[in-house]
Amino acid sequence: MKILPRSAFGQTVLLIGFLLLINQVVSWVSMVYYIIQPNTQLTNELLAKQVRVVLIDIDDDLLRKAFSTSFQEKTGIEVYRESDALSSGLAEATYLAHRSKEMSKLLDGDAELRLTQGGEQYIFWIRPPQAPHYWIRIPLSGLEEANFSPLTVVLMFLGLLSVIGGWLFVRQINRPLKALQKAAEDVGRGEFPQPLAELGTTEIVAVTQAFNHMSRGIKQLEDDRNLLMAGISHDLRTPLTRIRLAAEMMSTQDEFLKEGIEGDIDDMNSIIDQFIDYIRHNSKDKSELCDLNHLIHDVMQTELIYGRQINFSEEELPAIPLRFVAMKRAVANIIQNALRYSDGDIEITTGMSADKKSVYFCVFDTGPGIPEEDIERLFQPFTQGDEARGGEGSGLGLAIIKKIVNTHGGDVLLTNRVEGGLSAKVLLPIK
Repeated sequence: MKILPRSAFGQTVLLIGFLLLINQVVSWVSMVYYIIQPNTQLTNELLAKQVRVVLIDIDDDLLRKAFSTSFQEKTGIEVYRESDALSSGLAEATYLAHRSKEMSKLLDGDAELRLTQGGEQYIFWIRPPQAPHYWIRIPLSGLEEANFSPLTVVLMFLGLLSVIGGWLFVRQINRPLKALQKAAEDVGRGEFPQPLAELGTTEIVAVTQAFNHMSRGIKQLEDDRNLLMAGISHDLRTPLTRIRLAAEMMSTQDEFLKEGIEGDIDDMNSIIDQFIDYIRHNSKDKSELCDLNHLIHDVMQTELIYGRQINFSEEELPAIPLRFVAMKRAVANIIQNALRYSDGDIEITTGMSADKKSVYFCVFDTGPGIPEEDIERLFQPFTQGDEARGGEGSGLGLAIIKKIVNTHGGDVLLTNRVEGGLSAKVLLPIK
C-alpha cells in the first residue's frame, strides 16, 4: 500500500505540511519554556517570600501581635492550624506535586502546596517545613489562567493558509509539466501538437523549449520518411506495372513462367503495402466512439474464406474511442494470421477486463503456435518466425498490429494455448 505520495506535487505539499507541524510544535515548546515556566517559577518565589515574612520571629509580644494583625489586614494572608484549615477550604484544594517540589527547594524543607480557585482569585495553601502543623493561606489575584484557544485558532489558520498557498504555488508550477506530459503522450502516439507555451520557472521554460525543438525535429523526420516511402512506392509500382503488362503479352508456351512472374509481382505489391501501413500514423483518422463488436463484424464479412469457419462470441461492451480504419486493419491482420497459420476453426471472443477499465478481443487458432522465447522478438519490425508459423512476407504484420494498438493506449498479448494453437489478445482502454 502506498502511503507517501509519489508525485512532486504531493511530496511538496506534504513537506510544507510537515515543516509547519514542526513549527507549531517548536512554538508551543518555546512558549512553555520561555513564558509559562518562568511565570510559574516567579509565582513560586513570590509565595516563598510571603511564607518567610509570615514566619519572621519577633521577640516583643505586643509588636509581634500588632505586626501580625496589620500584615493580615494588608495582605489577606492567614495562618491556620490544620484542623481549622480543613474546615476553611483546604479540603477542597488541589494538591500540586510539581509546585510542592519547587516550594520544598525554596523553603529548604519538605513543603506542600495546594490550590483553590475562587472566581478571579487564586488561594494557595502552603504547609511550610518550619511549622508542619500549620497551613498558610495566601490569596493572589491577577493570575487568571491564560486562554490559549485564540492562539491555537490563529496557529491552525496560519498553518492551513500556508498549506493552501503552497498547494496553489506548486499547482501553478506543475501546470506546464502537465501540458508537457500530455504533449509527450501525443507525440508518442504519432500526433504532433502545436508548440507548447513557454511558461513557468526558467528550468521548466528550458525543458519546454527543448521539447518543442524535439517535436519539430521528429515531425520533420516523419514527414521526410513518409515522402521517401511514397516516392519509393511510386517508383517501384511503375516498373512492376510494366512487368505485369509484359507478362500478359507472353505466349501460351510460357504460361508457367507468366504465373510465376505475376505471383512475384503480387508479393512485391503486398510488401510495399505493408511498408506503407507501418510508417502511416493515420493522423487524418480521428478517434471516435465506436462499438468494438460492430467493428469485428465488419472485418469478419471481408475475411470470410470458403471452407473456413469463424465463430464469434461477443459480450455487450461500452463504446470506446477508436481510430476505426486503423483498428480494422489491426483486427484484419490478426484474423489473417490465424487463417494463414492454422487449418481449423477460428474463435473470436470479446469482453471487459476485471477492473472495468478496458475491453478486449481474443482470436484463437489451432495452429502450431510460437516458441515462448520468440514471442517478444516477433513484435520487432522485419522479424519473422520459424518454419512453424511460416517465413513469408516482410515481417511487419505483428509490428503493424502492435503499433496501431499502442497508438490507442492498449496492449497485445500472444500466448500459446494448452490445447494447441495461439491466442492473440488485444486490450483497449475504455477512456
